[in-house]
Amino acid sequence: MIEIRVDQLLQARERTFYWLAKETGISHTTLWRLKKAKALGINFDTLEKMCQALGCQPGDVLTFANGKKKRIRGRKP
Repeated sequence: MIEIRVDQLLQARERTFYWLAKETGISHTTLWRLKKAKALGINFDTLEKMCQALGCQPGDVLTFANGKKKRIRGRKP
């Protein structure tokens, strides 16, 4: 399963989701869905804006958690 580490990156930089939303123009709803792993994917524009604001690379935001598998509602494995 691919995990999005935006919460950890913000904590390490002592920033908030409000700051990230304001800095990037990404909606609070989108950031919340990413934080809570409710998003089915991430747009490259969104990822780029997050990386620019946080001063990091996509690999810092996205991690692969081998062995974890999340079942998406309504889809069969």
